[in-house]
Amino acid sequence: MKIAVLPGDGIGTEIVAEAVKVLKALDLPLEMETALVGGAAYEAHGHPLPEATLKLAKEADAVLFGAVGDWKYDKLDRPLRPEQAILGLRKNLGLFANFRPAICYEQLVHASSLKPELVAGLDILIIRELTGDIYFGQPRGRRIATDGHFPGAEEAFDTMRYSRPEIERIAHVAFQAAQKRNKRVTSVDKANVLETFQFWKDVVSEIGLQYPDVALDHMYVDNAAMQLVKEPKRFDVVVTGNMFGDILSDEASMLTGSIGMLPSASLNSSGQGLYEPSHGSAPDIAGKGVANPLATILSAAMMLRFSLNDEASALRIEASVKKVLDQGLRTADIHSAGTTRVSTLEMGDAVVRAL
Repeated sequence: MKIAVLPGDGIGTEIVAEAVKVLKALDLPLEMETALVGGAAYEAHGHPLPEATLKLAKEADAVLFGAVGDWKYDKLDRPLRPEQAILGLRKNLGLFANFRPAICYEQLVHASSLKPELVAGLDILIIRELTGDIYFGQPRGRRIATDGHFPGAEEAFDTMRYSRPEIERIAHVAFQAAQKRNKRVTSVDKANVLETFQFWKDVVSEIGLQYPDVALDHMYVDNAAMQLVKEPKRFDVVVTGNMFGDILSDEASMLTGSIGMLPSASLNSSGQGLYEPSHGSAPDIAGKGVANPLATILSAAMMLRFSLNDEASALRIEASVKKVLDQGLRTADIHSAGTTRVSTLEMGDAVVRAL
């Protein structure tokens, strides 16, 4: 089983190192090869997604990804910014379905921003469509002023766009996921304003008829954002577009106590996937040994489950994470009274011991 390991920038190198340590402790037949991506790749090769890195990712059974980005690259032309690497991987590998579970572990109920009774037992799965919407719609760009009244560009524009096949395939993924859970899907849109999302709503409703055992409801994105903090346990599976999913999944992460706990999986139609923590590269804490590696370790568990078909090993990792939380070990993002603060490396070591 071949894994492309792409640590990236900032804390990416630190957290991926701990996930790799955990995978090696399982003593599985894994072939792991590391390559540069993001700002690190730009520094070395002049591009955030070099051909060699893309080739490695395409040939792998799965990609273990850290994070990309740093403020020092913000002035680069957009195609050369580190974030283009993850967009390029999603597009080239056809990674259309993003799974972002938001689970509030019993041990972290009091670390959540919400009252314990609102988040105790929380288990939401947000499924975000990943290759369409306004992030990829054409045309996009800037219009340059010609009358001399404005220096440089006069306006900028992006296009929100979805095709029927794109909506149908993500809807099937959501309904099939719900069948294995509590048989409820909430489709989030903005159909009252955007034609794109009226189309989304219509197509999801059509696909829903093929799953009579799953209850479907529709919710406007602004209401969904409110309900996530008002009554989060009303949700089971949430399916939505690229931009709304990006925002709502980050909001949901804070229900769990820390975004440092949230893994994610991005899958294509053949089961090949890219696995990464939901958080970013956090350049402000990079190199300090304080980042939480658990989201990346849990992403590795998702990789074993979805792309490498090893449910037993995935469950072992998840049980080990719960065990270290039971032991009161916490990184700085979720440290609280009565717990023991540990470093990134120490948390990885603790998970290995629990295994």
